[in-house]
Amino acid sequence: MTRPKVRLDRSHCLELLRQMARIRRFEEKCAELYTQEKIRGFLHLYIGEEAVAVGAMQALSPDDAVVATYREHGHALVRGVPAKAIMAEMYGKQEGCSRGRGGSMHLFHAGTRFFGGNAIVGGGLPVAIGLALADKMAGRANVTVCFFGEGAAAEGEFHESLNLAALWKLPVLFVCENNLYAMGTALELSESETDIHAKAACYRIASEWVDGMNVVDVEAAARCAVAAIRAGEGPHFLECRTYRFRAHSMFDPQLYRTQAEVDTWIKRDPITRFREWAVAAGEIRQEDFVAIEGEVEKEVAEAVAFAEAGSWEPVEDLLKDVGAERRT
Repeated sequence: MTRPKVRLDRSHCLELLRQMARIRRFEEKCAELYTQEKIRGFLHLYIGEEAVAVGAMQALSPDDAVVATYREHGHALVRGVPAKAIMAEMYGKQEGCSRGRGGSMHLFHAGTRFFGGNAIVGGGLPVAIGLALADKMAGRANVTVCFFGEGAAAEGEFHESLNLAALWKLPVLFVCENNLYAMGTALELSESETDIHAKAACYRIASEWVDGMNVVDVEAAARCAVAAIRAGEGPHFLECRTYRFRAHSMFDPQLYRTQAEVDTWIKRDPITRFREWAVAAGEIRQEDFVAIEGEVEKEVAEAVAFAEAGSWEPVEDLLKDVGAERRT
């Protein structure tokens, strides 16, 4: 597949760097707040994988739909869900994007067409098929992008969804964030075929793998795939090979991988790599990154203050929308 070149002018370089920095600082703050018991329940951080969400989102229009997995804070931020609404949701406050009822794994925001946040492994795949089918039946030129981990490739929904997408030639971009470990199980211990994009090819879906630690490579691949989908070529599949620097979740002792392996991947940090390249290329200056860090720190601090000042849902409202009302 011939990829178009990404236009890396100063403005675009700053945007890519800013979005990755936003995700990194937001996630670091969430980890901090979790240890303070301000955020409760499950928490899965996206640190290390920022280049995938940021790169892929560059190819989308506001009318396109996004479906993500439970490690979705970064996707929501880049898509345009306000940081304040996300943080309030993490706190369980009713000012959150899901009114405090979803928490970390169930972010939802209709205004940006961000449809989760799905806690079930592979659970977003059928949702993406439904959204894409609706667009096709209505004659809309929209694309649905579905993010999921490589662990979803072991689930029935993965195969069923890819099969239907291929049969019906649906406008879906499947983005597999292959971070090598489905929770604590190494990929080679759970899959006989470890090239996930090869599984998609079996369904006659155009597929390829891309360096998920390189935001420019991800963007180029996503732009090419989305252009083909909009041209009526049917679904496309990207396997982004990436790595999470933190544990699977805040409860995970990480006994399944060595510190040496983690350190090796940290040397490929997508933010550091891109910043160093952009500075060497003369597109940005070191002081630009300092300014970005200041802006991001301010945004995250304001999000935390908003969440802290938020309100709890009244006890008498807790059963609202839980089930269908009984009518006599």
